Amino acid sequence: MSYRVQGILEDAIEAIGDTPLIRLDRFAALHGLKCNLLGKPEFLSSGGSVKDRIAKRMVEEAEKEGRLIPGKSVIIEPTSGNTGIGLALVAAVKGYPVIITLPEKMSREKEATLRALGAEIVRTPTEAAWDSPESHIGVARKLEQQIPYGVILNQYDNPNNPLAHEYTTGPEIIAAITAPSKSERPTSGKVDCFVAGAGTGGTITGVSRALKKTHNAECVVVGVDPVGSILAPDNVNKEVQSGVCTYQVEGIGYDFLPKVLARESIDVWEKINDEEAFAAAREVIRVESLLVGGSSGSALAGALRYLHSSDGFERFGNVEGKNVVVMLPDSVRNYMSKPWFLAPQTAGPTVLANQIETALGNAATTKPVASANGTTERLQVNSNGLSRSAAH
Repeated sequence: MSYRVQGILEDAIEAIGDTPLIRLDRFAALHGLKCNLLGKPEFLSSGGSVKDRIAKRMVEEAEKEGRLIPGKSVIIEPTSGNTGIGLALVAAVKGYPVIITLPEKMSREKEATLRALGAEIVRTPTEAAWDSPESHIGVARKLEQQIPYGVILNQYDNPNNPLAHEYTTGPEIIAAITAPSKSERPTSGKVDCFVAGAGTGGTITGVSRALKKTHNAECVVVGVDPVGSILAPDNVNKEVQSGVCTYQVEGIGYDFLPKVLARESIDVWEKINDEEAFAAAREVIRVESLLVGGSSGSALAGALRYLHSSDGFERFGNVEGKNVVVMLPDSVRNYMSKPWFLAPQTAGPTVLANQIETALGNAATTKPVASANGTTERLQVNSNGLSRSAAH
């Protein structure tokens, strides 16, 4: 039963997970797909991302094992942000202090959310290699050594990371797919293809195991890796990059292989660049009203790439009733000051903007608005169309 009809919950931890599957019909139609393209919006979880699940399980299991001691332990974690937010949420309810080490490229919105939840933040150089003492991992290790009762739960090595998804995310997807449908549209009644970005690898590894072990052994699992990361196998990486290089999408990809990533659980890899990821995210926001973040855009772009490949199109993309599930890890809440989100969505004034101009008789009309950097501007409608000017 969904938490939405369970009555009153005890705390925010109980509202973690239990996210729906949502049809992406408009997005699929724009790209000529006949399959049932379904998104799993993890930003509907209480902390706003797929990482809430692993935060809850890692903390609860560490308490059972005696690694975390209420009233004493300090949680320390290196993260790209969302795991830190999940841990800070759980820790705030349970009363643990939290220190998060965070690379500089990660958004200010993530930092603001972490601070609101009471976490202490240490920023580290984005360019530092994972095994450098200056990296977010290296700094977290130093803090663990120096701070009494400091504990790193270590999402990169912790088996509870993929287990959280094997025991919750995967079963939720299976339950949604096999439940009676409100629609008369064709369906295979199973998950035929699953697509997710790879960061630590916990999500895609855990969900893949759940789907293949208990639901459909023939399910094709597609891993999406940013261009610049090395999580995909070498033969895939060398086609688009030479070694590790920088990329802007957050939350997926790494310059090392986390222990929780089981490559054997993944059947196909797609490499997606920033431009493709951000374009897909903006398009889904616009046509599906799902306020997804950049890593969701990566997963969606990877799904399109595979579903339009010769194999993917024949088996899934061009087949009515085939169910393709795409993980949508977080929302645009974390990225609203990022250039990819703030970039103009059209090359010039829209038809509606021109209608506004005509309706107002081409007269100059101004109204104060808040700009992206927090200063006050005025939206002006005149013979030159819509424009912004600094308020006086």
